[in-house]
Amino acid sequence: MIAEAVRRSALTDYADRFAALSAATGGELSIRELPFVSQVNLRADPKDAGLMQRLAASLGFALPAVPNMVSSLEVRRALWLAPDEWLLVGPDGQQEAIKEALRDVLNGAFGSIVDVSANRTVVEVRGTKAGALLANGVSIDLDQVTFGAGRCAQTLLAKAQVIIERPGDEDAFRVYVRSSFASYAADWLLDAAAE
Repeated sequence: MIAEAVRRSALTDYADRFAALSAATGGELSIRELPFVSQVNLRADPKDAGLMQRLAASLGFALPAVPNMVSSLEVRRALWLAPDEWLLVGPDGQQEAIKEALRDVLNGAFGSIVDVSANRTVVEVRGTKAGALLANGVSIDLDQVTFGAGRCAQTLLAKAQVIIERPGDEDAFRVYVRSSFASYAADWLLDAAAE
C-alpha cells in the first residue's frame, strides 16, 4: 500500500469555529484562514539601481522602498520587511513562478531567494471590529490614519511573531503567522473575540 500525501493547512480544524464567530457577531467580525499563500523571501541590495529596475520590470511593480509599505500588481504583492528584504506573496502555486522570475533577474547579483510558503499561514481578520480585536494583542497603532491600506508591519500578536498587512479594504487585516504558532494565534483571536 502506498501512502497518499494529503495537503492540510495549519488551521483546517478551526474553520467551524471561525464561521461560528462570524455568525455570532452578525458579520461585524470574521476570521478565516487563507491557506497555501505563495510566499517568497527576497534579499537584494536596494542601492543597486539597475537591479531594482530589473526586478520591477520582472514583477510588474517596484519593490517598496519606504519601510512598512506594500506594493502590488493584481494578485501579487511585495511587503517591505527590512531595507534589503521583502516578502513576495501570491496565490497558491505561484512560488515557483515568482522564484524563477527573481532568479533570472538576480543572475550574478548579490541577493537571495527563499521559498517560505510552508513557513507561515495567513489569517484574515475582517469586519468593523477587526482593528479593535487586533489592537488588544499588538503594540502598534492599527488606526486607519497611521496604518492605512498598503501598510505592513512585523510585530507580536500576544506572544507570536507575526506580519500584519492591511490590504485595500479598510476593515480587513492579513496576519502572517508561523505555522507552528498558528493554533496559538487562532485560539488567542477567538478568546479575545469572545471577550
